[in-house]
Amino acid sequence: MSKKPCINVNPFVAEKPLTLTTAQTDTNNRPAFFKEHLSFLLISLDGIRQSPRYHPEGDALYHSLQVFQLAHQACDDPQLWAAALLHDIGKAASTPDHANIGANELEGLLSPRIVWLIRHHLHLLQAPKRTRRWLRNTPQLRDLELLRAWDLKGRSPSATVIAPENAIALLMKHYSSLLFRSDAAHYYENKALG
Repeated sequence: MSKKPCINVNPFVAEKPLTLTTAQTDTNNRPAFFKEHLSFLLISLDGIRQSPRYHPEGDALYHSLQVFQLAHQACDDPQLWAAALLHDIGKAASTPDHANIGANELEGLLSPRIVWLIRHHLHLLQAPKRTRRWLRNTPQLRDLELLRAWDLKGRSPSATVIAPENAIALLMKHYSSLLFRSDAAHYYENKALG
């Protein structure tokens, strides 16, 4: 059985690079690979401790599940749910550059909108005025503001959260809307913060 690369998986996050076998490249098996890969990335956050000053809830998985639940309760947009659930996956490799690491991990797999939100989810924290000026009157600013609000609210040390596999199952119901499509790439270009 021949293997061929599927996506460029960050070696710090994945224990070994992921490849698709010939059987997995079959369209019917892609959802299984997608589900398995997202589950692996999410579960990699289990036990990743965060600064108690900013994250009294503790580990990154617990935080991500809280943020996902807030997004899921607030809107009917599976792409925003995915960005909320996966926004911190890069923390499994590095906290300082986790936004870029996470976005790079998902680029080419998830929609450009989701990847863009993950890559830029800290902009409203690090440079709020510049970010608002840069994205004035755009849907990107609205999306970032929503993600930032959920990110801030998802820090309760006593919240009850959904199980990771149930969060992934909710996303999988909207599998096709989460996927990368080259025709949507122009909308969320990764230009520098102006």
